[in-house]
Amino acid sequence: MAGPLDGYRIVDLTSMISGPFATMILGDQGADVIKVEVPGSGDHVRAGGNRSGGLPASFLNNNRNKRSITIDLKTDAGRDALKRVAAGADVFVQNFRPGVVDRLGIGEADIRAVAPNIVYVSISGFGETGPYAAKPTYDPIIQAISGLASVQGGSDERRPRLVRTILPDKLTAVTASQAITAALLSRERTGEGQHVRLSMLDSVLAFLWSSDMGGQTFVGKTVSQQRAASFIDLIYETKDGYMSVAVMSNREWLALTRAFDKPEWLEDPRFKTPALRDQNIDDRLELIQEVLATKTTEEWLERLEAEGVPCAPVLTRNALLEHPQIVASGTAVETDHPDAGRLRQARPAARFEGTPSEIRRGAPQLGAHTDEVLAEAGLTDAEIESLRTANVVGG
Repeated sequence: MAGPLDGYRIVDLTSMISGPFATMILGDQGADVIKVEVPGSGDHVRAGGNRSGGLPASFLNNNRNKRSITIDLKTDAGRDALKRVAAGADVFVQNFRPGVVDRLGIGEADIRAVAPNIVYVSISGFGETGPYAAKPTYDPIIQAISGLASVQGGSDERRPRLVRTILPDKLTAVTASQAITAALLSRERTGEGQHVRLSMLDSVLAFLWSSDMGGQTFVGKTVSQQRAASFIDLIYETKDGYMSVAVMSNREWLALTRAFDKPEWLEDPRFKTPALRDQNIDDRLELIQEVLATKTTEEWLERLEAEGVPCAPVLTRNALLEHPQIVASGTAVETDHPDAGRLRQARPAARFEGTPSEIRRGAPQLGAHTDEVLAEAGLTDAEIESLRTANVVGG
């Protein structure tokens, strides 16, 4: 059975990670995603390393369930071809810097002229206005300006640190995919498309405010220096490795003292309540570390799990593939790509009972579906050949 977005067509002019990951999520859910790329080079991510069959892992992992066409959008004929494709689409997504699509002649007004009820989506780094609107943007830049690097550092007084994954890019992708489906739902109800705008900066700030901006929440009561929650990560060293242990409630704290055979901690005035345990967090975590260092990870997992204490081993990327939970969940799936060979990827995270997501096709070679998509848009064989002869399209 097809995914929940089966029947919807998305024209995807995005590159790098935030846009392509967003449209891949929609492709996994059944949408027909047409990736429009520059002839000869395509998405910049295609040039990455760690390759098989001419395709890098980073491209494969952000562009499955898509068809690729190549069009030179700097030509009138190319823009006309794109508009014919867009005329039959439900969503048009681009992540050029603000103003570029209008100069190219493929801005919202241009596309809406051929597809009046289309959902037009603009993904940017900083939004459409302000001194940074035209600034080139990469993930570390957003981590810096959003406060995320400061949060990761532990407090305003410590050296900021980057999250060691491209969180702003991927978080923007998830935000965009949800916004697109919401806009499609609105269109089903009203019959009207709309322009959806989102930026990486806004996506990260909305994400942070949920748990990290309490000191900025009450107007007129802003905290001048953000107090550190702790300078000790909840990652502990054991006799033979690393693990995480996290306790929040009184019940879990009691269970931890039983597992550690430390009843005296219950009478320690620093740890009597959750508030006190939070206030004295470094003292508490140092004591926990001292105890955990005395046994192996497996020994502690057995004791802590028996008492109901939240805990887990710290796994490397290779080790997680064999962990019983990952295996039981079927999270990592294997498929065959016609060029790259046997692939292992994470399955689509959302599981739909009635309309299951699936990996229908691997990421495409550059321009592999140009003729196919243009023919579906109504172009004749002669028109397609003329465009190819003029180097307007490739494949």
